[in-house]
Amino acid sequence: MDTSDLKRDFFKYQAKTTHSASGFEVDYAKGSYIYGKDGKAYLDFAAGVSANTLGHSFPRIIDAIKQQAERHLHVMVYGEYAQEMPVRLCKRLAEVLPDPLDTTYLVNSGTEAIEASMKLAKRYTGREEIIACKDAYHGNTQGSLSLAGREEKKRAFRPLLPMIDFIEFNSEADLNKITRKTAGVVVETIQGAAGFRVPENDYLKKLKNRCEEVGALLILDEIQPGFGRTGKLFAFQHYDMIPDVLVMGKGMAGGMPVGAFTASAEMMDCLSHHPSLGHVTTFGGNPVIAAAALAVLDELTEGPWMGQIDQKEKLFRQLLVHPKIKEVHGRGLMLAPELESSDYAIKVAERCMENGLIIFWLMYSIYNLRITPPLTISEDEIREGCEILLNVLDE
Repeated sequence: MDTSDLKRDFFKYQAKTTHSASGFEVDYAKGSYIYGKDGKAYLDFAAGVSANTLGHSFPRIIDAIKQQAERHLHVMVYGEYAQEMPVRLCKRLAEVLPDPLDTTYLVNSGTEAIEASMKLAKRYTGREEIIACKDAYHGNTQGSLSLAGREEKKRAFRPLLPMIDFIEFNSEADLNKITRKTAGVVVETIQGAAGFRVPENDYLKKLKNRCEEVGALLILDEIQPGFGRTGKLFAFQHYDMIPDVLVMGKGMAGGMPVGAFTASAEMMDCLSHHPSLGHVTTFGGNPVIAAAALAVLDELTEGPWMGQIDQKEKLFRQLLVHPKIKEVHGRGLMLAPELESSDYAIKVAERCMENGLIIFWLMYSIYNLRITPPLTISEDEIREGCEILLNVLDE
């Protein structure tokens, strides 16, 4: 397709999420770079919004996709046939996760995994109330949107789910709002859209203890920090606690569409009866997607990448010192430099793109820039990108 036709047809035929899409024309991507049809290389500090865990076109992932595609694609609705790649993926997750997280349900996206986890909590506890955090973001389907902690994101789509209440992230006082009426508490291990806010003062441990006291399920949303981004396979492993339900997505399959939630076998079994098909999905557990996810998981557990995260974070923090950067929030390779305003952050991101650096902003706290590069990014590439960003800030 001619370049002029591509951009024109993108704006004419493809639905938009904003009125400010750049229409950047992608040619191909490899490693830490995306190459445009303008012939330029762009260093990628966004990684598809945390989805490209191992960078672009990682050989192990590409080989796994090709091999499975040659065997078979979709053959049956989820949960009926035993297919090698989905089964191996679920077994491998059980091996790397602590007890009792031993049974995984594979779905199509993070937001579907949140939806199904809410259903699981209601079905297992027999209760109706779901609690989420203020400033939370868990996806955009009706149930997930009901958990959103910003009213401006929800107002146009009401009515949403009833029986939803909110607590303040990191607030011990708010834990008393979790009662014997609560089916589940859905919390991001690290709050994403709110500015990469990390838990403090054993907050997650205290939250889990409160849930155990009243019989509510703790559902941890690791859609963004999961799969090595913080230096552990899952971020909750930094905080000496284990959730009842673990939700994952984004970087799980290295750029392929996927989601999953993991719980105990006993808990998960309740979705199979009264009614049967308590949750059902046609394409969840797709064998090609599962092959990609298994390749990512094996590479993370066998390769050097997670062991490098702490040093790479340290390098980012050493380099990102500038009068216009108030603070750098986050953990690992999930970092958010805070600037003076939303308008300024957007201008900085646009100027970085002009200079060959892809950097994004966050959904709620737009005054924070998003730095979520591939875990495979080199230290030289980190220096290159930070130099571009600092030069733009100097301008």
